Amino acid sequence: MKRVLLINPRITSNARFPLAVMHLAAALRGRYATRILDGNLDPNVPEAAAAAVREGGYAAVGLSVMGGPQLPGALAVSRAIRAVAPELPIVWGGYFPTLCTDATLNSDCVDYALRGQGEQGFVELLDALTQGQPLGEVAGLSWCREGEIVHNADRTFSTAPLQLELSYDEVDEPQRYLGPTYLGHRTTGYQAALGCRYRCTFCGVAAMFRGKTALPEAERLERDLRRLQSRFGADSVQFYDHNFFDREVEMAPVLEVLARVQMPWWCYARADALQGLSAASWAQVRRSRLRMAYIGAESPSDSMLRDMRKGTRSDQTLAVVETCRANGVVPELSFMLAPPHDPEGETERTFDFIRQVKRLHPQAEIMLHIHTPLPPRRLGEGRWTPRDPALPKGFVFPDSADAWAQKEWVDYWCHKDAAWLSPALRERIRDFRTVLGCRFPTLTDIRAPAWQKTALRAASAWRYRTARYDRPRELRWLERAVKLWDPQLNAL
Repeated sequence: MKRVLLINPRITSNARFPLAVMHLAAALRGRYATRILDGNLDPNVPEAAAAAVREGGYAAVGLSVMGGPQLPGALAVSRAIRAVAPELPIVWGGYFPTLCTDATLNSDCVDYALRGQGEQGFVELLDALTQGQPLGEVAGLSWCREGEIVHNADRTFSTAPLQLELSYDEVDEPQRYLGPTYLGHRTTGYQAALGCRYRCTFCGVAAMFRGKTALPEAERLERDLRRLQSRFGADSVQFYDHNFFDREVEMAPVLEVLARVQMPWWCYARADALQGLSAASWAQVRRSRLRMAYIGAESPSDSMLRDMRKGTRSDQTLAVVETCRANGVVPELSFMLAPPHDPEGETERTFDFIRQVKRLHPQAEIMLHIHTPLPPRRLGEGRWTPRDPALPKGFVFPDSADAWAQKEWVDYWCHKDAAWLSPALRERIRDFRTVLGCRFPTLTDIRAPAWQKTALRAASAWRYRTARYDRPRELRWLERAVKLWDPQLNAL
């Protein structure tokens, strides 16, 4: 059986199961032998990958690549492989090659890019490469022919990945992927559903799945969670579903499973979906022990929410904050600051709105991001999405993976910074983040003793009360002294 090397480039030190490459391994089972290397556990993955392919016997290498901090690592490992096995096909799949396909193939160390869902496409590509078949029939594939980039037809949405049986023996030391979090002593990551039915203009998930979604079978979900409990001692779960709460009638069987399994859990959610739940469903949510829901609030401006096709309103955000508090759920609200059309004004309005949220639910978690529009992307048949009209004139996106891997563009991809922010606005956002983070230390910090959090709250109280965020030097000193936990960097 021919072998395939699957690589999850490093993106975090808080490792969870590398589900993307584990799904690829499951799709290849019975046709190709696989080996998984995970950069989140092994910082020397470029060297390990080079040593593996130097031995020979591999038909191809597949990498799952997101933009931002994973991109430099993906390039490093791809170049390490190319240096020792220049003829070995290197295939990238995932969000970055889906959103930035041409930039991906404008790299000297990537041969093929799979757009959208990659499991079946990867199988078909490997069959074509190993059997000498034409590549033009592999849906979702982009590749180079005689120096020109060729984009095959798009691959249609498939629910087949929900039927794949993951093997946890595919990864080295699977126990290392469970660890202590705010939710429990041994938290596991899990993906139950696929896609999202919404089409928010800023979201890579919407770009990849284009309004399609599929929920898991309740029996499959219960079987998998109980297996994680019995084999690894999992006592809590972080769902990586792109939008966990869907239509209530379809959610009912899933909530029943979670109420039986009794593992505290975290998920992504929408304000309108949560507000639309009946009293009976909320009773199930309470029994299921939902602890925290990450909700994209984005903006207090309803006109901005309409422009980004969010589909929610600011009053729904405030309502769901109260509903969550009444039901023992911590809302983790994400906001997008400094949009290109009015960075200063929208930022200040968002600060005021966050204070309103905190009055309703002081424990609500706040995530602050810079609003960075997606680059125009290929829709197939020569069509592209339009450029965001709010972007400044002359603003140009990178045209190669190497350019996207530069720090300024990694920060852009991660919603940390953008060229249109003035130095004063950057400092204003940093100051507000510092005061807010000290006044309301995150619940997800399980390391800091209570006295440290009390000290932070006391030292920042006057600044928060009077909205004096400017130059909080004493709080920055305290941040360093207590090593303040940043949930945006450390997640759960």
